[in-house]
Amino acid sequence: MSAISMTAVPEAASDEASLAAQARARFKRHKQLVLLGQVAIFLVIVLGWEIAARTGFIDQFFFGSPWGICVRLFTWARDGTAYGSFWLQIWVTLEESLLGFAAGVSSGIFFGVLLGEVPYLAEVIGPYIKIVNALPRIVLGSIFVMWLGLGLPSKVLLAAVLVFFVVFFNAFQGVRSVDRNLISNARILGASRLQVVRHVVFPSAMTWIIASLHVALGFSIIGAIVGEFLGSQRGLGLVIATAQNTFDANGVFGAMLVIGGLALGAEWLMSKIEKRLLAWQPSNTRDSTIQGI
Repeated sequence: MSAISMTAVPEAASDEASLAAQARARFKRHKQLVLLGQVAIFLVIVLGWEIAARTGFIDQFFFGSPWGICVRLFTWARDGTAYGSFWLQIWVTLEESLLGFAAGVSSGIFFGVLLGEVPYLAEVIGPYIKIVNALPRIVLGSIFVMWLGLGLPSKVLLAAVLVFFVVFFNAFQGVRSVDRNLISNARILGASRLQVVRHVVFPSAMTWIIASLHVALGFSIIGAIVGEFLGSQRGLGLVIATAQNTFDANGVFGAMLVIGGLALGAEWLMSKIEKRLLAWQPSNTRDSTIQGI
């Protein structure tokens, strides 16, 4: 019997290794198929656009062309824009977005947890938050430009406002969704109100908060671009506004392409941070949260 059991152990281990290898192979094949589909869609759009522009099916004056966009971006990278180096415009927009993101996330988490933990404050302040959230963002951007001028602060504030509401509502809902039994058990064990928030409420709401950061990151870029579009001294929003005023379709699409690249890079970085922060979750739950499923 002992010989049979000793023989069965290596066989079971080999079966597990084989299953793991098959799972890794399926995952790798799936990633390759996803990448192939993404490349195929990109090629269809770009080649179809270029062919339509060259054959006259669409007017290049209004729609531009992929080749014209590449030429415009190369010219900006080499010679700069009317407002200075093209790389400076990218950095200004990125700086405004990151500062607005940091301010909006920190304030959104703070007030979301605070109002979620203090129902009285939620009832008093809640209507005012809903009113401000209902205001068109372009109106807020115009007001901020009037108050703070054309410089960095007005763009950062607009980006922070857009980020704040996304993070606030998720943090608020996350706090309200915490299992009350966990809080009661912590209280029974002698935890103070602050300790309950720190060790029970905030970690439990972390999944909600992290999920909002992907949307908030895009909103921070939108806020910076809208603020620059309304009035600024430099930035990609100003570059787009100038290209629009001169009917430079390639310039508009080129700046939009750069903004999309920045958003994708920031999203990739956010996914890496999310994996680190949610490492305690089961892998299947974490992967579905990261992919937004």
